[in-house]
Amino acid sequence: MREKFAALVVAVLSVFMFTPAATAAGDTAPYGTAKVDMHTKMQGINTVFDVNLKNPARLSAVYAVAKNVMNETHAKVIFVFHGKEQIAFANKNQEQYSDIMKKMAELKHEGVDFKFCNNAMKGNGLAPEDMNGLVTVVPAGYPELAYWQTQGYKYLYLSAE
Repeated sequence: MREKFAALVVAVLSVFMFTPAATAAGDTAPYGTAKVDMHTKMQGINTVFDVNLKNPARLSAVYAVAKNVMNETHAKVIFVFHGKEQIAFANKNQEQYSDIMKKMAELKHEGVDFKFCNNAMKGNGLAPEDMNGLVTVVPAGYPELAYWQTQGYKYLYLSAE
């Protein structure tokens, strides 16, 4: 029994004795540093985003993501909206969401498409005639996402809670 305990103590002590200095207390990079891969092979990747926000004010995240993706891919970007973010595009809410709508108009001008699930619009108490001209209303969001994937678009989910 004593021999097993002594062997255990030696094993534990040897782990500490032979541990590299990089893991010493106070070291800020015990796992090394990140590799960098700034590849440029993302050109031409069309993307379709699945967006279902609980808060219309989070549309600023959509703007930031769109700008980033377009900058990297130089390709087509589509957003399929089926959440509370639809409320911001309603004509009756233009004053309340005017700042973010200016950004959405900028994206539209740059070629981004905004597809709105008609089913979700009904759930949000909206109809196609309530919406501003930045959007295209489609029958249903999930089949719309599937359609664009069959056209070669890469699916991405955007969560900005």
